[in-house]
Amino acid sequence: MGFQSQDHPEYVCKLRKALYGLKQTPRVWYGKIAEFLTKSGYSVTPANSSLFIKANEGKLAIVLVYVDDLIITGNDEAEIRQTKENLSVRFQMKELRQLKHFLGLEVDRTHEGIFLCQQKYAKDLLKRFRMLECKSTSTPMELNVKMCAHEGKDLEDATMYRQLVGSLIYLTLTRPDISYAVGVMSRYMQNPKKPHLDAVRRILRYVKSTIDYGLLYNKGEDYKLVGYCDADYAGDHDTRRSTTGSRKYMVDTVDE
Repeated sequence: MGFQSQDHPEYVCKLRKALYGLKQTPRVWYGKIAEFLTKSGYSVTPANSSLFIKANEGKLAIVLVYVDDLIITGNDEAEIRQTKENLSVRFQMKELRQLKHFLGLEVDRTHEGIFLCQQKYAKDLLKRFRMLECKSTSTPMELNVKMCAHEGKDLEDATMYRQLVGSLIYLTLTRPDISYAVGVMSRYMQNPKKPHLDAVRRILRYVKSTIDYGLLYNKGEDYKLVGYCDADYAGDHDTRRSTTGSRKYMVDTVDE
């Protein structure tokens, strides 16, 4: 803590209240909010310790914790209202009404459903890497292109390549159409070459032409989980390894 008693140098401080700036703060806060939600009947999900769910006879209330921000949603309006009231009694909080922006994600409610996109994030990405005025393209990768790990000239600054690919990985949250291309280019993060950078820039050119793309969650109650998988044979030119992949979709049975 930066303080030592001259009379008792062997003493240590017992922290009675975690303050902002201390390493223990996030853990202490999470412990507080998790304890409160658990006592309120919520259960933490095994896949995500920040996601709490309360289900009762088909009704659902969901709380997502991100540092000291909470997203509260679900179809149980009475439980959501009660949770907000209980939270305001236990903690000092400010309600920001309907969610519109969260960590670069944009949420738009329409008559068709909920539309998620990262349009501003994508524009900032193009601006950051000086691609705002680039020529757009209709596909994220060239047809039948084969990337190799050791062909091409070394990059003078590999850091930019890693930052670019990392930023594109985050963009795939609402842009599954670039997931394959970004996944391929992420294989060369350790030692990227000039052809790899050119391929990543092509992804940015595609993003520019599809800047308003996103995910639309349609209104509806009847959904089913549908899965697809595929594989190639020795598709990796460097290792001769095969590549497998799978996709899962929530399909509206009404539209089938």
